[in-house]
Formats: sequence, structure tokens, C-alpha cells
Amino acid sequence: MSTSTLPGDWTLSSLGQVCSFENGDRGINYPSPGSFVSIGVPFVNAGHLRAGGISLKSMDYITKEAFHRLGGGKFAPGDILFCLRGSLGKFGVVDSETPIGAIASSLVIIRPRPRDVAPDYLAAYLGSELCAQQIEKWAGGAAQPNLGAGDLARFLLPLPPLAEQKKIAYALADIDDLITTLEQLAFKKRALRQGLMQQLLTGRTRLPAFDRSWTARTLGELANIKTGSRNNQDKTPGGLYPFFVRSATVERIDSYSYDCEAILVPGEGGIGSIFHYIDGKFEVHQRVYKISDFSAGVSGRFIYHFMRQFFGAHAMENSVKATVDSLRLPTLRNFAVQLPELEEQAAIAAVLDTADDELESLAHRLAKMRAIKTGMMQQLLTGRTRLPVEVAS
Repeated sequence: MSTSTLPGDWTLSSLGQVCSFENGDRGINYPSPGSFVSIGVPFVNAGHLRAGGISLKSMDYITKEAFHRLGGGKFAPGDILFCLRGSLGKFGVVDSETPIGAIASSLVIIRPRPRDVAPDYLAAYLGSELCAQQIEKWAGGAAQPNLGAGDLARFLLPLPPLAEQKKIAYALADIDDLITTLEQLAFKKRALRQGLMQQLLTGRTRLPAFDRSWTARTLGELANIKTGSRNNQDKTPGGLYPFFVRSATVERIDSYSYDCEAILVPGEGGIGSIFHYIDGKFEVHQRVYKISDFSAGVSGRFIYHFMRQFFGAHAMENSVKATVDSLRLPTLRNFAVQLPELEEQAAIAAVLDTADDELESLAHRLAKMRAIKTGMMQQLLTGRTRLPVEVAS
């Protein structure tokens, strides 16, 4: 980026020109984990920085006496805490509700000068691709990337007039609020779905019109279980058919060996946490188990949901411990399934499918909003798109 690409009333400044920096105290008075107290002054490390803010949950505290002895690294509202190593680039704005405190030596305090840069605008920059490019420039070559305050001071910051900075910050804060609302809604719906699965798949809660007893069966009694025969190198980008390999990612391939309803479970890696369901044409890796040919009176979709809820614990107890956990055929065959009548299986699966569809829809909305935010940041922080600013008469 250069000044020639910016609007005429913008400047290109270094952070060192518009901010001051304060490192944490590295001296002998710096507290060790054993010196933390339950009530005192917050002591912030990278783990306490959350989505541009500071989480007081699981916060460490030092005594007031220890805090007053520190030679540096004391923050107050309006400061920005930035991680220089480890979780490089992570940051948090100290808001008015966060009490004064101290930082670990892996962080630095950034203090924007109010006459030059609005703190919210600077925070938007620190979370942008523009800042990520600067991090890569100044720290990307090391085996363990890290920065110093001097490196951070060299970061280039496009600066519009102060009124426009605030306008940009407000616009980005609006979409941040929408993203946060969607994230909270997704969290609640995931918890609801988990509760539904636990209640419906154990029979603790019954759907209307169902009251018959459930039967205990093993998965080996209910379906045919075998591995595929293909290798990972057989995949074809953009291929015609799904190709289930040993990961959550479904690859593509131009041929198929199976055309049926099936559940696919990797035999290595992600044991008990990855499940795929398909009803159609597909191909299978040689270390992926295909569960298919379900017995009469058995819904493959119900078995899929049941395995998602309960198979993980069973698999980890019975997997072969090697470099990675490995799943063997008897572990699958011996997995115990509580089975209601077919109509209830279908009804339960339909309720859980609806919950999954709602979560998937939310995930798409979140992805769209995050993409919109990324585009807005690219446009607004470079001056390619300008926001109207009222001029005082």
C-alpha cells in the first residue's frame, strides 16, 4: 500500500507515529503461576483475549502490592493489548468495564493518541487482512514467529480524518453485533440439539403416539459393515461422485462402487467424531467403514444420529492405541443400539434432521456475514468505499 492508492485526505502513517507502546514487566517482581490469588488485580495473558475483547472468565489475579511493584505493563480503559508471540496478532480492547490490570510479557499495550486515531478504528485495523499482511512481513520468516514493540511500531496504517475513522468503526461494529447475535443463536441451538439427541435417543422423552418398548441390539445385527477399497490418490477434484476418506472433508471421484443408503466412519483419525450419511452413489477409502444394508425395520438415518451421540465414547474405550487411534471391525459390530419401532425411529430422525438443518442454515448465514465484514474492511480501511461524514457548519 502507498499514499498514491489512498484518497487525497488520507495519510499513511506508521503505528509508531500515532501510538505509544508499553511492554510487560520482565523483572523479578513478575508473578509466577504459583503467586496468583483468587481476588486482586487482573493479570492478562493471550488466553484471556477473546474476539477483540478481554474475557474476565478464568482470569488470573495478582495482589495490589505486586501490581504496584511492577515497572511496566499496566493497562487501563482505552488501551489495546496485543500479543507479540505465541498467539501472534491476537488482541483485545480494554473497555470501560474492565478494571485496570497488568499484562504478561508476551503482550504489549498499544495506546492510540486520541488526536490522531480513534481506538475503535485502530482495533478494526488490527483485526483486518491489512494488519495480517504486516505481521507476515515483519515476523513471517521465523521458525517461531514473534514481534517486538519496535516491529509493531513500523506497521503501516491508512488513516482517514478522525470523523471518518469513527464512522468506519461504527459501521464495522454494527456488523460485528450481527455476527455476535448469530453466534449466540447458534450456540443456543447447538445446546438445544444436544439436549434433543440425549432425550430422544435414550427414550427419556417420547414423541406423541409412541409408547412401545425399545429393544437392545448390536450394530452388527442391524447392518453390514465393511471397508472400502480405494486410496486417497484416486480422488479427482471436481469429480462426479462423493469419495469418503479419513477426514471430515468429502472428496470427489469420477467412479463409484456403491449406490445405497450408508453411514461412513473413518477407521483412523478423528475416531468417534466423524460420521457421514449418504443415500446414493459414492466411493469409499480402504480405511473407512461403510455401514449399510440395514435390516428390515431399521432406519439408517436413525442409526446415523444414534452413532453421532453415543459411538464416540464406545470407540475410544475400544480403539487400538497406536500412533493414532485405530478402529477395528469388532468395535463397530459390538456397538449397542437401543432401537424403537421403525415409525418412531423415522420421527426421531426427522426432529433431529430439522435441528441440523437450522444449524446448517445459521452456519451459512454466519459465513456470509463474515465474508461481508471482510469485504467491508477491505473497502473501508483502504478508502475504496467512502462513508458520508457530516461537516460542521
